[in-house]
Amino acid sequence: MSASIYHIDSKQPVTKAVTSTVWNDRSLKSTARGVDVPDRISVDVSEREQVTALAYRAADGEGRVGATVVLAHGAGAGQSSPFMVRMAGGLASRGLDVLTFNFAYTEHRRRLPDRTEKLETCYRAAIAAARSHAPFEGNAVFIGGKSMGGRIASQLAAAEGAARDIQGLIFLGYPLHPPGKPDQLRAAHLPNIRVPMLFVQGSRDPFGTAAELHSVLDGLSAHVTVHVVEKGGHSLTPSKASPISVDQISQQVQDTIVQWVKEICA
Repeated sequence: MSASIYHIDSKQPVTKAVTSTVWNDRSLKSTARGVDVPDRISVDVSEREQVTALAYRAADGEGRVGATVVLAHGAGAGQSSPFMVRMAGGLASRGLDVLTFNFAYTEHRRRLPDRTEKLETCYRAAIAAARSHAPFEGNAVFIGGKSMGGRIASQLAAAEGAARDIQGLIFLGYPLHPPGKPDQLRAAHLPNIRVPMLFVQGSRDPFGTAAELHSVLDGLSAHVTVHVVEKGGHSLTPSKASPISVDQISQQVQDTIVQWVKEICA
């Protein structure tokens, strides 16, 4: 199936800002209109290991979607990074319940990511925590994340039997290949995914441009949507010469995700 391509650039209308959020491990304070301070949850990864998750409840009202998005952080920063907090708070203010979490290596302040198997185990535990969190019960579940977090989510979704538990995947800067090594693709498992996928990709991402990504996705059987952030890098941030700000891009991306989730849930 051919991927649907949409571009995010300075010519598109920008939703009025509803979030201005500064949350960290010392003081979780929200200035997002209609969004509560996230619930802090302890997630059991194994009998001897736990990680912290943050559950952002959707703003009350008619705009509540009835869907949970589990978002994993990238390799270099945890769930309290500005990117993750801004994204989770913005999605919650638009009607989505969101759960972020730390991988074990981040929780214990280690620099190097865990082995793939351990990352996947941690992600499965986070999904289970999202499903059992009382305010989120009964929601459709979407998974994804930033960079490495999205890749781990994709590997879980590619596993046999995963489609019945997951409604879709959301990738924020999919790491298609290491920078400067376009021949080392991380895409062999993608054809095994049967649920809809949304890729939000910067046009100048060194881990894989939107154009490179499209060439890989074009032959997939699952429904695929690609939203291109013009002049966006791996964290979707624009170049210094871009007329559009980081906050504007974040708002547009959040609008895009919410609309896509609504369409999948309809």
